[in-house]
Amino acid sequence: MVPELQKTTVRIQQPERVMGLIRAIKEQGGSKLQVISDFDMTLSRFGCNGRRCPTSHNILDNSHVISEDGKKKLKDLLHHYYPIEIDPNRSLEEKRPLMVEWWTRAHELLSQQKIQKGDIAQIVRESDVMLRDGFNELFDQLHKYNVPMFIFSAGVGDILEEIIRQANVFYPNVHVVSNYMDFDDNGVLKCFKSPLIHTYNKNNSVLQGTAYFQQLSTRTSIILLGDSMGDLTMADGVPSVENILKIGFLNDKVEERRGKYLDAYDIVLESDETLDVVNGILRFILMET
Repeated sequence: MVPELQKTTVRIQQPERVMGLIRAIKEQGGSKLQVISDFDMTLSRFGCNGRRCPTSHNILDNSHVISEDGKKKLKDLLHHYYPIEIDPNRSLEEKRPLMVEWWTRAHELLSQQKIQKGDIAQIVRESDVMLRDGFNELFDQLHKYNVPMFIFSAGVGDILEEIIRQANVFYPNVHVVSNYMDFDDNGVLKCFKSPLIHTYNKNNSVLQGTAYFQQLSTRTSIILLGDSMGDLTMADGVPSVENILKIGFLNDKVEERRGKYLDAYDIVLESDETLDVVNGILRFILMET
């Protein structure tokens, strides 16, 4: 059915259930399907040749437009808060206020750096960001079959849109909700627009008033792609869900977090830097039989 599911990186707790889900989505057809995806470390790579790849925030933090002092402060925040973000022993209730604190402090620091809107394209070009292998096929397939792709990101919207644009896959079926910069009349960053989106509030609370899912109310089959426990709620704004297949990329602390991921995601991809499995499933679903 989907040969890619035989890859050694794939772990599935309930194979029969997952196969049934994939078949049900195929029966409903492409006109009922939508994809909801995280961006950083889900569509973009976690690592390459043993080095970490940057997130959309990291791209900004590491760029030439940030002062050395600013870089140090942003790195200190990362070292303090990232272990909390991925700690399997802390509850989401405990993590949420701390994530708000982290994002708020990081955005305040960035807003002091006089970042120019006109610099964004160059910042992205000079970065080490990499989309996962197979991103072309993913975006091309969804575009070809008119399947809407909703990217729900706690990163920096202006940066991630530029990444997709430079990869030549920013098609009209792609819609992004993220943290966007607010520039003054001279094109200088003054602050970030609200609402603030962090790892653990990617749900209805920040989508109030977005008509996006309402317009897609007939799209009741969902493929959800994420890499964190916070990504599991990304489809909460969808008015009626008939079938949802959740695919999780487990990038870091694999042994320690495997159990939690297997309980939460239908398919878990361990240290897999490709979109092979997602593309294989989509090929099966969208192929006219």
